[in-house]
Amino acid sequence: MSLCLAAGALVTSLLAGSLTLSWQHSIEKILWEEDWRLEGQALVIQEARVRGTGAGMEPPAGAQLRDGSWHYVPPLPPLPSLRLTHSPYVAPYTICVKGDCRHIDEWLKGLPAHAVVELLPCTGLAERSSGAPGVP
Repeated sequence: MSLCLAAGALVTSLLAGSLTLSWQHSIEKILWEEDWRLEGQALVIQEARVRGTGAGMEPPAGAQLRDGSWHYVPPLPPLPSLRLTHSPYVAPYTICVKGDCRHIDEWLKGLPAHAVVELLPCTGLAERSSGAPGVP
């Protein structure tokens, strides 16, 4: 099973069941990272890290400072997908798969300047295109 990125008609398989998603806070310019894995038909967060603090960016209760980052596990249920907004006004998301780290527009060639990108199980794409009941 693999994770896919999709934005409209653009789709690419990441050929992996886990990844690290990172981005830079648009105001504070502080790096955030999240480790995700595919579990069945859902995405499950393993850990999140933030490399500092700033306005509205306090680490949650129980976070531990290690190697210059606050480490914690967000209390999120398994999710069917993640939606990421791609915009020219902020630095692009970076996705690391098996040590291969690229900006989201490098993984998804032809991505427009403004786009909503969905990270989801590749099998979810097949279900959507087939019009399976209960799939948005």
